[in-house]
Formats: sequence, C-alpha cells, structure tokens
Amino acid sequence: MRLLLALILPWLQFFTIGRPISGIVCLILQLTVIGWIPAAIWSVYALSEYSTDRKIERALGPRR
Repeated sequence: MRLLLALILPWLQFFTIGRPISGIVCLILQLTVIGWIPAAIWSVYALSEYSTDRKIERALGPRR
C-alpha cells in the first residue's frame, strides 16, 4: 500500500514514515510536472530505506 502511495502521492508517503520536512520538499518538487518522476523515485527509495531500517531494528532487538 505504501508503495502505491509513493508512486501516486510521493509527498504524502514521507509523512507516513515520519519525515515531514522531506515531505514538504517533495511536495514542492512534485508541483512541477517534470519533478513528479524524481519525486516518485525519491519516495520509493526513502520507503525502501525505511523498510530496511525497520528490519534491522527487529533483528537487533531493543537497544540499551
């Protein structure tokens, strides 16, 4: 679901993963027709980083 959101509304996906400043920058980039494709690519990349970070946290367990 987040991947679909990253392709359709890239700026909104940043807000769902807790990166509001990146979401605002992405929205500004997305307002241009040419910027839509880089915004979508950036959003998918950020989503993959977020997923990887979550997997690492689960694997390492709680930190002290």
